[in-house]
Amino acid sequence: MKRSYPKILRHRKRRIRRRLDPGRAWSDQAEPIIKASNIHYEMAEKARAVNCGGIGAIHLMVNKLGLRQEIDSRLHLLKKHLPYHESDHVLNLTYNALLEGVRLEDIELRRNDEAFLDGLGAQRIPDPSTSGDFTRRFEEGDILNLMEITNTVRQRVWRQQPRGFLTEAFIDTDGTVAPTFGECKGGMALSYKGIWGYAPLVVTLANTNEVLYLVNRPGNVVSHEGCVPWIDRAIKLVAPHAAQITLRGDTDFTLSAELDRWDEQGVKFIFGMDAHPKVVNLAQALPEQAWKPLSGFHAMKLPQLRDASPSESRKASCASRAMRTRCSLVRILPKSTISP
Repeated sequence: MKRSYPKILRHRKRRIRRRLDPGRAWSDQAEPIIKASNIHYEMAEKARAVNCGGIGAIHLMVNKLGLRQEIDSRLHLLKKHLPYHESDHVLNLTYNALLEGVRLEDIELRRNDEAFLDGLGAQRIPDPSTSGDFTRRFEEGDILNLMEITNTVRQRVWRQQPRGFLTEAFIDTDGTVAPTFGECKGGMALSYKGIWGYAPLVVTLANTNEVLYLVNRPGNVVSHEGCVPWIDRAIKLVAPHAAQITLRGDTDFTLSAELDRWDEQGVKFIFGMDAHPKVVNLAQALPEQAWKPLSGFHAMKLPQLRDASPSESRKASCASRAMRTRCSLVRILPKSTISP
């Protein structure tokens, strides 16, 4: 960066502060503040601009971390490189999503942007149809391989962090609903929310918001289906870098068949548990001294529910009435306690 850049930025900020000074005493203005200006547009012959100027810095980071080289050395889907390598395809798809592309067709906007191509140092990038052909070459093992390639590079970044970076690593696991625009895509199904699509399993490192594993599943599966092998993979991935690992999830992930095994590995867990009679009785049987305040607890405020009009009441479904009844019975506690 040139030495003159900070000076230019300081001058710009100073001018803005002067223009927006709240202490300025204004007199009655005869004309509107927003005026029509005599603006002339010119096209520069050499200077060009791009609306995603940081893409070049991101690509430099990818190269510095060795992600591109790792992909090309471990992911083999193409017999010949005419002219693209596997890393070209993977990064092209990644950058399309990063720049808010929704479909493969959005790649066409970037491949016709000369400033964007120059920012990547690329003569050309794959077109949408070529990218689609590349995605169809993936088998399940190839997808897992690509995730592990990313995790290999991810560990290099972790090793560069300050000491104590992961004193306690929190691994979160949850299922989500991913709607699709398609109508006949393989594996899509109707979710419990009434949405057609998929229900991917997401395993993340909460400390850094990094997605460690992403597993696509039909839309009608339960949240915890098939989660155990992926949680085990995440534990193995994080263990060399963390002093302590804590698993977190909702009630669906309280898997009694696995809790003892994780505990023997020294892994802690914070899972919800359904308040069925046996658990309630065990909790109520604990002595008073077994409980301690739960720090960081804040009561949630329920949204105010207005009274429905007669016409709305007639149209209200049973589910809506049940939800209103359920909400009216919720009691917000000023504090909460927990037993270790």
